[in-house]
Amino acid sequence: MSSGIGEQPFISYPEIRQGPAVPYKNEDQSIPVFRGTPLVIGASLISNVGFVQSYFWRNAGFDVVRHIPSLDQYPARYDPTVIPVHHGTTTASQDLPAPTTRRSGDNGYYTSADYHALYTSGELTPTAVVDAILPVVRRDTNPPGKHSIAFLECAVEKARAAAEESTQRYKNGQPLGPLDGIPVTVKDEVHMEGYRRTLGTKMDFTGDFAGSTSWCVKKWEEAGAIVIAKSTMHELGLDTTNNNPNFGTPKNPHNPNYYTGGSSGGSAYAVGAGIVPIALGADGGGSIRIPSSFCGVWGLKPSHSRVSGFPTAGLATTVGVLGPIASSIDDLALAYRIMATPASASDDSKSSSFPHPLIELNSVPPESRPKNKTIGIMRDWLDRAEPAVRAVFDRALDYYRTQKNYTIVDTTIPYIPEGARAHVLTIMAEIASGLSPSQISKLTAPNKVLVSMGMHQISSQEFLAAQRVRGLLMSHLGYLFQKHPGLLIFTPTTPIPGWKISGGDADLVRGVSDGKSSVRNMEYVWLANFTGCPAINCPAGYAEDNGHRVPIGIMAMGEWGSEEDLIAFARDGEGILNLPENKGPVTESGEQATGLTIPRGADSLWEDVVGNAKAASSS
Repeated sequence: MSSGIGEQPFISYPEIRQGPAVPYKNEDQSIPVFRGTPLVIGASLISNVGFVQSYFWRNAGFDVVRHIPSLDQYPARYDPTVIPVHHGTTTASQDLPAPTTRRSGDNGYYTSADYHALYTSGELTPTAVVDAILPVVRRDTNPPGKHSIAFLECAVEKARAAAEESTQRYKNGQPLGPLDGIPVTVKDEVHMEGYRRTLGTKMDFTGDFAGSTSWCVKKWEEAGAIVIAKSTMHELGLDTTNNNPNFGTPKNPHNPNYYTGGSSGGSAYAVGAGIVPIALGADGGGSIRIPSSFCGVWGLKPSHSRVSGFPTAGLATTVGVLGPIASSIDDLALAYRIMATPASASDDSKSSSFPHPLIELNSVPPESRPKNKTIGIMRDWLDRAEPAVRAVFDRALDYYRTQKNYTIVDTTIPYIPEGARAHVLTIMAEIASGLSPSQISKLTAPNKVLVSMGMHQISSQEFLAAQRVRGLLMSHLGYLFQKHPGLLIFTPTTPIPGWKISGGDADLVRGVSDGKSSVRNMEYVWLANFTGCPAINCPAGYAEDNGHRVPIGIMAMGEWGSEEDLIAFARDGEGILNLPENKGPVTESGEQATGLTIPRGADSLWEDVVGNAKAASSS
């Protein structure tokens, strides 16, 4: 047991050691884009011909990892789990702070507090809400629901039964708590009783767990949440667009010419389109934060191992985590604090070692968070962002400095480009190790390429080198967190202002392989996954494209176990959305949109669930 800052004890804290002083140098990779017939032919060649694989592997620059100087001086770190230690008693879920954020005018999102107030007053019931949602998300009806492309399947009777039970509790004046009756959706990466688990493929990965529900989802259900469906994802979570030829690709609710981002794109769509206020995502390389950024909502990637996916989680075991996506910070915090309830030791020894989130919340008063308002920036890294993204980031940085009294410090992190490749190398190796050659043949063309390379091109020497890079980076981060207690490393969430569907609907039929854009899109997010640190996406502005707004997010990454500080940081930044540059157009009612705003326009994908439920109830 060692300490990272002050008197805070941790289990498995890395050696506190400043990394090498090397200049930041990054170059865009030269990776060709494949789509259509060339993609199918190329995938067949690359996945079956060794020397072709080797050529693309070297061309992508993965061999640089093992050539980092003095790497043998650092121990390999195979598991980035670092556990904070707090002493106290577990607080029951009924004692959770109740969300108070409500919808802001006609342009705002509905929140759990809106639903709770409607249920308590009797104006609506959970049953009426579920009955309003199911027709628009089901893909097993004729015609399918208009939002069904973002959802894999609905256990209809199970959802209706849960809604009836919640409705009765409200009638009796005995709701379970602030999450009771709230509609949610979960990514198809977790197990749920009554559902298949496909991981976005044409295969079934349910295995022996057909009657099981993953721990974190079970905690939501025990708190009264109603799972209305499983949301779709990028196949195997192996890219950041959510393009999925197997089940269809949802388009960005704010701009249908853009992707939702992935791989938790179905969950981000569900929140961004207003269908649910809370959704579960998974994040192995930005897969919660990128779609949250693209869809203009909040997303939290917790510390590694904090949230239990028992009995199983994703295939990328040492980089992937489960976490919430939400349309308000209150709902993000509520969902996280419930799903992060430690699992029992017999189920998940790592999760069980973490303190209950409410113990940590109560250890420092909310008004005293973040504990130390220090933002760290790495200027050379920030310069990689495109102008529209950099403008939003700079406004946000100035807001935190001038309006919220944060101190800005310059930081350096060694081997950022090499670390990004080590992270991708690790993901590819871990996913490939969980699949058989016969399963690879059933994947879409882009993933045949990636998984084949992971299976055949990654040597033990390269994998070991990647884990030494992880150890180096974790030690350096420990040094930064000791030098600047409470430090939050601040970047854009992604350097690009959304990802346009450049090949049109043809790309959605067969998929597309654009490794250069994929790596670019992950430029800032990967570090939190590789080192196990928590990170949060906050909506902070918009870019414009042909009269449509494209959301842009900013991201903070904190020390292991600092989720509550990140939530407080996000709350401090809510006012960024009220800056003049972020105000929306004046609506027909004469109201100018401020704050977090729903998708607008004739072709927006906004769904007024509460309005629909009220209309159905009154008729």
